[in-house]
Amino acid sequence: MARARFGTDGVRGVANADLTPELVLALGRAIARHLPSPSFVVGRDTRRSGPMLQAALSAGLAAEGADVVDVGVLPTPAVAWLAADRDLPGVVVSASHNPFPDNGVKVFARGGLKLSMEHEAAIEGELTRILDPEVRGPRSPEGHAVGRVTVEPGAGEGYTAHVAASVDGRRLDGVRLVVDCAHGAASGVAADIYRHLGAGVVVIGDEPDGTNINAGCGSNDTAALAAAVVEHGADLGLAVDGDADRLTAVDASGALVGGDELLALFAIDLAERGQLAGNTVVITLMTNLGFRFAMEERGIHVKETAVGDRHVLAALDADGLALGGEQSGHIIFRRLATTGDGLLTGLVLADLVARHGRPLAGLLEGLMVRVPQVLVNVPVPDTELLAGAEAVWSAVAEEEALLGDSGRVVLRPSGTEPLVRVMVEATGPGVAEEVAQRLGALVGYELQVAAATAG
Repeated sequence: MARARFGTDGVRGVANADLTPELVLALGRAIARHLPSPSFVVGRDTRRSGPMLQAALSAGLAAEGADVVDVGVLPTPAVAWLAADRDLPGVVVSASHNPFPDNGVKVFARGGLKLSMEHEAAIEGELTRILDPEVRGPRSPEGHAVGRVTVEPGAGEGYTAHVAASVDGRRLDGVRLVVDCAHGAASGVAADIYRHLGAGVVVIGDEPDGTNINAGCGSNDTAALAAAVVEHGADLGLAVDGDADRLTAVDASGALVGGDELLALFAIDLAERGQLAGNTVVITLMTNLGFRFAMEERGIHVKETAVGDRHVLAALDADGLALGGEQSGHIIFRRLATTGDGLLTGLVLADLVARHGRPLAGLLEGLMVRVPQVLVNVPVPDTELLAGAEAVWSAVAEEEALLGDSGRVVLRPSGTEPLVRVMVEATGPGVAEEVAQRLGALVGYELQVAAATAG
């Protein structure tokens, strides 16, 4: 049986192959044992495999004596908010932006906080013991001690009210939006949030059939969003991913606005209003150099973390900061949320446009100049081999020395797929592409050789 391993954002794999019902049931048991609680909040996205795996997860939790509140299809940040509001752990069955055959399990501790790596390792260890037929576990609850599973279909109403209240009573009257729900978990809630505040809303990507999540839509692919914005004469377009914890936007012309630009816009706006705690914004090592230069020009400090909104959140809480995010569009407004929230981010963006009375393109003009960035995803047999690939790291050092202060190289194993991500930034024309392709080829070759040798 496959082994569940936590990556940068929970456990993921192909549903019913890597992530089988048997494995997820055992994972539910392990979660309940490591996070003892009388109840858990459990939700999912719209994948066909979601009900199957949610049932297995709920069975595992209940088998350890925990009650389960099944909130059905809801965005990941909604489940996190419910966990915080009710002071309960929460679990989401979702593979976020991955294609529909995949699925995953994301776990929130009490308070709606992502688990630390130490907690995840402990759950993995408990899961290994549960799956080992030679290990005798604790006696299972019986009779009245078995957990109950109850369905709460209206649980998302509190979350949508919370998001709508985040703009302090301001409204969006006159703002025209197109919202792409990626045929995912936001499909049933996104439009209500913006319409409640007076915005004119056109919704696309809100007809999930279990197989079309993230397919040619949402934050993965904004072509349909851009076309709809232009067709309807909207002020801006908002696209979330399958579980709605990230946002990508387009302006009135359909031009893409990524996570770095959004984060820069929010940081400057909060700083101008005296609401950027510590005059600091938290980013990850993948954030574009142009963002760093833009913040330096405006006297805003930058704190860098590893990739993953868990690391961003930890850095925010360590220093009492208010804003952080990732290039992918995971943006955390710490005063309002415990995790990235695409719907909340979209509302904050729409409110910012409404307050300034200027189009998004105008607000972005001169904001930051992106340094050319190339990302190469290299399929590898085992991402753990990267750490010991001396030839690769020697080549990286040589390339970084040649780039100097005008560029940089970042190599990191994917936390969700068998890939090594090679990211290169460089100001010279074509330089980033050349270096990225050169290093990508070396990574692929060296790790294939290492795997063959180890085998």
